[in-house]
Amino acid sequence: MKKLSDLDELLDLDEEDVFDETEDAFEEDVFEEEDDYEFEYAGNMPDKRILLLVIAVAVIGVAAVVTAVLLAGGSRKKEAAVETLVSSASGEATPDSGETAGGQEQMAENDPTSGGTGTADQADAAADDTDKQNASAKAGEIADNGEAVQEDAVQEQDPQTSTMSTEQGTEVNVTELLSSGSVAQTDQVTIGIDVARYQGTIDWEQVAASGIDFAMVRVGYRADKSREICADSNARFNMQEAQKHGIKVGAYFFSTATTTEEAVEEAGWVADYISQYQITYPVAYDCEGFDQPDSAQYGLTNAERTEIAIAFVTEINNRGYTPMFYSSMGELTGSAKWDTQRIEEICRVWVAQYPETPYPQTAKSSYTGAHVMWQYTNRGTVAGISKPVDVNVAYFGYEGTAQARSDEAPEEVEADVEALMNFTQVSENVTAKDSTNLRDIPSQGADSRVVYTLKNGEAVARTGVSDSGWSRLEWNGQTVYAVSSYLTTDLSYQAPAASSQEGAGSGDGLKTKFAERNDQVTAKIEVNLRTLPSVTNPDAAVAAVLHNGEYVTRTGINEEYGWSRVDYNGQILYCISSYLTN
Repeated sequence: MKKLSDLDELLDLDEEDVFDETEDAFEEDVFEEEDDYEFEYAGNMPDKRILLLVIAVAVIGVAAVVTAVLLAGGSRKKEAAVETLVSSASGEATPDSGETAGGQEQMAENDPTSGGTGTADQADAAADDTDKQNASAKAGEIADNGEAVQEDAVQEQDPQTSTMSTEQGTEVNVTELLSSGSVAQTDQVTIGIDVARYQGTIDWEQVAASGIDFAMVRVGYRADKSREICADSNARFNMQEAQKHGIKVGAYFFSTATTTEEAVEEAGWVADYISQYQITYPVAYDCEGFDQPDSAQYGLTNAERTEIAIAFVTEINNRGYTPMFYSSMGELTGSAKWDTQRIEEICRVWVAQYPETPYPQTAKSSYTGAHVMWQYTNRGTVAGISKPVDVNVAYFGYEGTAQARSDEAPEEVEADVEALMNFTQVSENVTAKDSTNLRDIPSQGADSRVVYTLKNGEAVARTGVSDSGWSRLEWNGQTVYAVSSYLTTDLSYQAPAASSQEGAGSGDGLKTKFAERNDQVTAKIEVNLRTLPSVTNPDAAVAAVLHNGEYVTRTGINEEYGWSRVDYNGQILYCISSYLTN
C-alpha cells in the first residue's frame, strides 16, 4: 500500500499550485459564465437567479478542492507521526509483544552492572541491529514435525546429562528468601527457577505458594548422535502446571546444532511446541559441552558457534517470542567461547555465575557484561521440588501474562514418573522369586500405590530395566513397576524352602541372613531406610530417606534378596542394595 507521502511525487502537487490553479479556474469559469449571461441577457433577459446558482456551484467546487488538499497535507503529517510512534512502541517490552528490540531496552535499563542507566539511543541502536539481523536471516520454511521422537529411545542421548556443570553453587533455601520480603523493594526484580526432567515430578502448587515468580522450563534438546530433536519428558507437564498455578513461564532449549540450518529448525520446533502455552518470559538458547571430544559441536570456532546461536534467537524472534542467550560468566568474559558483543547486540543475555555468598547478600553478579537474568546457584531448595534446582534473578518482570499463540488448547498431561531414571528397553517375561509388589510408580514412598502382588510362577512382560533397581512391567494392560532384584526371567524358578535356608522365602525380613560388610555407601538417587528388610511386612516402616551425597556405613548385605544393613545415625536400618552406590 502506498503512503500518502508518495502521492505528492505521483501527482507532483503542492498546496500553492492547487490554490493558483483553482483561483485561475475560478476566474475563467466566472468570466465564461458572465459572458454567456450577457449574451443570453441581451437576447432573452432571463431571471438573475440562474446566474447566482451557477456562481454558487463554482464556489462550492473550489472549496471542496481546497479542503481535499489541506486534508491530504494533514494526513501526511499524521501518518509520519503514527509511524514514529509505532517505531518507538515496538521497542517496549510487553508480555505479548516479544520484540527483541524491547528486550534490549529492558536490558539496558535493568543491567545490574550499569546501574540501570541505559539510554533511548542505546535501545534504538539495538533495535536497528535487530532489524539488520532479521533482514539477513535465511528465508525458508521449517518442516513442522509435530511430536518429538519417543523419549525412551533417545533418553540416553540427552546431551545435557553429560554436560552439567561440576561447579557447585551455594545451597539456598528459596522459601526463606522469598518470605523475607527482601525482593519486594522493586517491581522489576523477579525470582525464578529453571527446571527439567532432572527435578522429577514437581508439586507446582507448593512452588507457587513459596513465592516463585517465574519458571524457565526446558522444552527439549537435540541428541548428539542421532541428531533427533527430543522433547523433555516433563516439559508439557511443567508448563501446564506452572501456568495453572499462576507462575509465569519462559522456556529454554538445549542445542547441539552444528549449522545455522539446524539452529533454525530447532527454533521452529520450539515455537511450535510451546505455542499452546502462555509463554511470558523469554525463550532461551542453551549450548554447553561443545569442548568435549564426543560433542557434535567439537571443533567449531567461536564465530561459527555465535552464528548458529544468532540463527536460533533470530528465528525465535521471528516467531513472536522474546529471545535470550544462556551461558556461563567464564564463557562470555572476554569473548572466551562466544562473540559476546554480537550476542549482546542481538538479544538478551542470561548469565550463570555462582558466588560464594548467594543473592541477596551478594546483590549482583560479578559478571560485568550486559545481562538481564542471573542464575546464581544450582543448589536451591524450593518447596514442592525434591531435587536441587537452579535459581535465578531477573532484572525485569511483567504486569500481565501473555496469551498462547495457538487457539488450540493443549491436551492435559501427567508427569513422567520415570523422569529421574534411565530405563533400558527389554522385551521378556519374568516372575517373582517369591512375591513382590507391583506399584503404579517406581517408588516405595507414600506417593506410590500397590496395584497387585505378583507371586512366584505368575508371568508378566518386562519392557524396561532401570539402573536404579526398578523394572517396568505390563500387567493387565497397565504399566507397573517392581524391584528388579525380586524378579527372575527363569519362569520355572522355585524359591528355596524356608527350612533349608534361614530367612529364605519368608518375605517378612525377620530371618534374613546378612554377610558382614564395612563400607561407605550413598543412594544413587534416594532410597527408603526401613526398620526391617522387607517391603511386605507392615512393621517394616520407613524410618528415613537416604539421598545421594549422604553417606552411611553398610554393616551387612544379603545377596539373595538384595538387602543391605546400614548404620544410620546410630540406628540399624535396611534398604535395597541396588539403590546404593559407593
